[in-house]
Amino acid sequence: MPRELGFLVLTMPIAIIGLSVLSSLFWTGIGTVVIYVGFFIVVAAFYVARAFGTVELTRLDWAGAAPVPRPVWEPADRPRTFWRTVFGPWANGHYWLYLLHGMIINPIISVISWSITITWTAGALGGLTGWIWLGFIPSGNRDFFLSRVLADSIFGIHSTFDPVAGDRVLYLIFGVIFAVTLPFVTRGLTLLHHAIAHGVLGAWRSEALQREVADLSAQRGAAVAAEDQSLRRLERDLHDGPQQRLIRLQMDIASAERKLADDPEAAASLLAEARKQAGDTLEELRALSRGFAPPILQDRGLQAAVESLAARSTIPMMVESSLQAGERFSPEVERNAYYVLAELSANLAKHSGATAARLVLDESVDAEGRPWLSVWLTDNGNGGASVVTGHGLSGLTERVHGLRGELTVDSPVGGPTRIGARLPLG
Repeated sequence: MPRELGFLVLTMPIAIIGLSVLSSLFWTGIGTVVIYVGFFIVVAAFYVARAFGTVELTRLDWAGAAPVPRPVWEPADRPRTFWRTVFGPWANGHYWLYLLHGMIINPIISVISWSITITWTAGALGGLTGWIWLGFIPSGNRDFFLSRVLADSIFGIHSTFDPVAGDRVLYLIFGVIFAVTLPFVTRGLTLLHHAIAHGVLGAWRSEALQREVADLSAQRGAAVAAEDQSLRRLERDLHDGPQQRLIRLQMDIASAERKLADDPEAAASLLAEARKQAGDTLEELRALSRGFAPPILQDRGLQAAVESLAARSTIPMMVESSLQAGERFSPEVERNAYYVLAELSANLAKHSGATAARLVLDESVDAEGRPWLSVWLTDNGNGGASVVTGHGLSGLTERVHGLRGELTVDSPVGGPTRIGARLPLG
């Protein structure tokens, strides 16, 4: 209530200032538009109206109201030029609505809400403190007392009680009633301003749909790019690792076949070497498969897979989790969350120079009620990690963006490094 009361008390002064400034600019511009100067004055009125509207939205946020979606004033894919700055507001309906709000709607609504707020607050404060200051007001020849009039009219009697004391009690009752209902009054008036701001100052539904389509297109492109990068990396890893070992294995077996009849001992040695090559190849293939979906992830869930990942790490790693025991998510979320942590762990071993690290799993709900899964890796290494096109963190960014999530990299030079991803669960 204090924040709502502060919002409402400042409403009318700000609205009157906005009305004075905007009316002066706009009508001066209209009156001088024939000499071209007025054109630029009206443009100034548009931008001032935008500023007053933004102040109104900011004040509503401060009062605790639900966030109002802001309009997109400048397209992100178009450069801001002088001509776009001057002529753009004339064709943008939001500027006209902000001007209408600042010049007409807000002054009218603000006078009403401010008057009710001041009346209700004064009634509460005056009634609750009346027993203190009423005794200092001289009554003189006063013959009208509200408490006596109400008692006589309600009960149909001629009251004989002390009317001064009666008025003090009556004012106290009124003060209690006003004070108890004041939070509901401030909430209702704040919601009235919020509803008007949402309809006049907020973004249009069509803009939200356009942004959603653009975001989905960008996310689809990021997902495709991430998958392409993953396939190229898998192809490179298979070519540099298991494929070379298999070629070596084939050559060793062929040599053993040739020497089997003439030199059995040499053939046995080559076969032993081939067996070792086969084991090493199998281990490399298992390591590659762990980067995608290890069996423990499918059988026991994300938390068990992350604990297994930490146990295999060459750097001491601690796991912290707020997940419930055995809690499961969709296969897509679990697979990608594990992939992110596996990539970060691999980068940790190769580049960080760290001696300790911490893996964090956390499930949370944002202000709009949407559930998120957060995975973080923190280390005490050298820092300096950044997202560079074509490198590992860039691929992770595209993968997470493709899932409509967020990747955060906080790695100042000298450390520590904190990298994490937030993935939507809904």
